[in-house]
Amino acid sequence: MVGFLLSLLGLFAGFLGALVGVGGGVIVVPILILLFDLNAERAVGTSLLMIVFTALSATFAYVRQKRIDWKVGLVAATTTVPGAVIGGFATKYVPSRFLSIILGVTVFFIAAAMLRRSYRTGKAATVVARGPQARKGVWARRIVDSTGKVFEYDAKIYSGLVFLFLGGLASGFLGIGGGLIVVPIFVAMVGLSIHIAVATSMLTMIFTSIAGVSTHILLGNVLVDYAAPLVVGILIGAQLGARTAKQLRSTGLERVFAVAVLLIGIVLIIRQLMGI
Repeated sequence: MVGFLLSLLGLFAGFLGALVGVGGGVIVVPILILLFDLNAERAVGTSLLMIVFTALSATFAYVRQKRIDWKVGLVAATTTVPGAVIGGFATKYVPSRFLSIILGVTVFFIAAAMLRRSYRTGKAATVVARGPQARKGVWARRIVDSTGKVFEYDAKIYSGLVFLFLGGLASGFLGIGGGLIVVPIFVAMVGLSIHIAVATSMLTMIFTSIAGVSTHILLGNVLVDYAAPLVVGILIGAQLGARTAKQLRSTGLERVFAVAVLLIGIVLIIRQLMGI
């Protein structure tokens, strides 16, 4: 019965994670603590093992859709990976409540800004200045997906590296995929379309979550008997989420993401302030 419930949890987390690029850990970690009576460290470590498979499954789906910006995703991983390792070891020394509150407040305001911009402009934010306006550190990018849709933008990857490091830090410390921070940075700072941002974040998340879970394995925080049924659900849910994301318009997907993250930020803050 426990295994079945964990599989259902994985299915839901994988669907949401692939749909909006958040990995699903932000749902799984609180539930593992509240309903399955795991301590925070083991919930975080077990969640990260699950997220490895979320990211792998969703990335395979997005490869078929041809919506991954490989250059941006791999460069982003060079900062999220060390962040995840540091975050993993920090679970031994730093109270997670403090960082959870900071993360909750941060993602709340990021999501609110994305939601406001989406309704104000009527379209997802992208950077369209190209050619002569391009400058050092700005990459002119052109991606054609499997349906023939063209995404053109100037990627300002270096402007977001510090914040991407924080995304990796949050991943290793809190057992989330890092997409809560990475996707908004890809959209608002780097200049990716929301569709490309979600797909690319999954590529980055593969490396981030592997680094984080490796650290937690060394610390003895990963429970394979809990992770296995979660992964079964994840592999199905992530495929469904990626396919659903393909059907949504950029505006709709950005709003879905913003609302989801807004609610997650509120839950994180309330949980920590109430001590639950």
